[in-house]
Order: sequence, then structure tokens, then C-alpha cells
Amino acid sequence: MAFRSKRPEHGGPPELFYDKNEARKYVRNSRMIDVQTKMAGRALELLCLPEGQPCYLLDIGCGSGLSGDYLSDEGHYWVGIDISPAMLDAALDRDTEGDLLLGDMGQGIPFKPGSFDGCISISAVQWLCNANKKSDIPAKRLYCFFSSLYSVLVRGARAILQLYPENSEQLELITAQATKAGFTGGVVVDFPNSAKAKKFYLCLFSGPSTFLPRALNESKDDEEVQESEFTSERILYGMAKRRIMRKSREWVLAKKARYRRQGEAVRPDTRYTGRKRRPRF
Repeated sequence: MAFRSKRPEHGGPPELFYDKNEARKYVRNSRMIDVQTKMAGRALELLCLPEGQPCYLLDIGCGSGLSGDYLSDEGHYWVGIDISPAMLDAALDRDTEGDLLLGDMGQGIPFKPGSFDGCISISAVQWLCNANKKSDIPAKRLYCFFSSLYSVLVRGARAILQLYPENSEQLELITAQATKAGFTGGVVVDFPNSAKAKKFYLCLFSGPSTFLPRALNESKDDEEVQESEFTSERILYGMAKRRIMRKSREWVLAKKARYRRQGEAVRPDTRYTGRKRRPRF
């Protein structure tokens, strides 16, 4: 559900924005269908599921079932949840193979623990960052969503959530609540230098933290990986503002911590880390 000029979540709740007219676009507009299908394919790729093994997946914000159709074509079984009755009606008219559920993800995912082998979501999570009524508190709704999502996934499963964060503060709010719920992982940014093709994928791990997948870039020669990893560990900020002597112990520790956040393999810290060695003759 991609929009560039005006953010749809500023106009009201999603169940009102995605009415029959909007749902019709996701059935007839070939460009929308192509974009949704490609993002679903990328999300499925980032899930890193076992090859040749059908899995039971959850599609959050399934809409008219475009992403679910891609999952079916790849041999997987899926359940979709969406807050818009009009979008779910469009999915039923298209005879999608997945099971559909009308529900608000901000109130939790209503399934038994360990029900799903993985989860994808296309352009839905950012809706939880907006309060459409006085009782809506974005941080609480995000935590309710992530904590219930953590529960319904089998241990070790992944959740790949494609989203359009409005700013860095909103992205930080989302990742903070995901971490609070027990997830590890990070953000993968595809095509970071493109205004139109740039996509954010929140990669969440419900088990031990693993290396983040590599982001896609327009140039194959571009070796810069646009990834950011978050954990429950405290990260030191403002290192640049303090005058830290280059090659000092503090400088070395900060550099190693930065490499760890980027997913690099770094040797463990010891009392000898950053220690100056005497010259040999």
C-alpha cells in the first residue's frame, strides 16, 4: 500500500481510508499489483525459509490478497488479517487461497502460540504510529502488536515487515517496541539512493540473533550495505562530540561496537583490547 505524495495515515483510520474505491485499485491497477507482488517476493526472500518445504505463514495487513497470492504460488499456506472489510471483500472476490480474518493488529494477533513458521507484512505497520482517537497510544499499540506476534511465531522464525516510516523518530519508536517484545534483528534498506525504489524492511528474529541479509543496491559494484541492527544492549551515543584520542582503548571499543551493530564478526573484548604494545627490536 505505497503512497508518496500524501501519507494516507494522516487522513484517518485505515478501515475508512481503504474503502471500496481504494480496494478496487488493488484489483485493477496493474502498477499497484506489480509493486505489491515484488515487495511480497522480497519479503519472502528475506524470511529465508527452507527450500522445497511448504510453510504456514501469517500475512499482516493482507488487503486484497496480492501478497498472499504470491505466497500461494510459491507453495506456502497462509492466513491474512486486515482491518478493512472492503479490502477483505476484494480478496474474497478474487478467490484467494488463504484464510482471511477481520481484525486490528494494534489489539494483538489472535492466534495460539507457535502457530506460524513466519510472517510478512506489506506497508501496514506505520499505521500503528498514529492515534485516531484519544484512547490510542501508539507505543502501547505497537507493543501489543509485537508481543502477540512474538508469541504466535515458532521459536527461531522470522517476521519481515515492509514499511514506510515517516521519519527516523517513528522508525526508532517501532524498533524500540519490537525489542521490548523480545525480538532481535534490524532494518534492511533496499535501493537507499533511489527516491522511488527505496524500501524499508524490518527484519525480526524470534530466536537467537543472526546476521542480517544484504540490502539490494542499484549498482553491483556498490559494496556499502545499508543495514542497521538493533539489540537490547545499550549503545553509547555522542562519541563524536567527545574528544576521544584515536587508537585509544575507548576509540577501539567504540569501533568494535559499531562493527557488531553492522553484523560484522568481531573478536571479543579483553583487558588487552586497545592496549599499546612495546616495540620489538
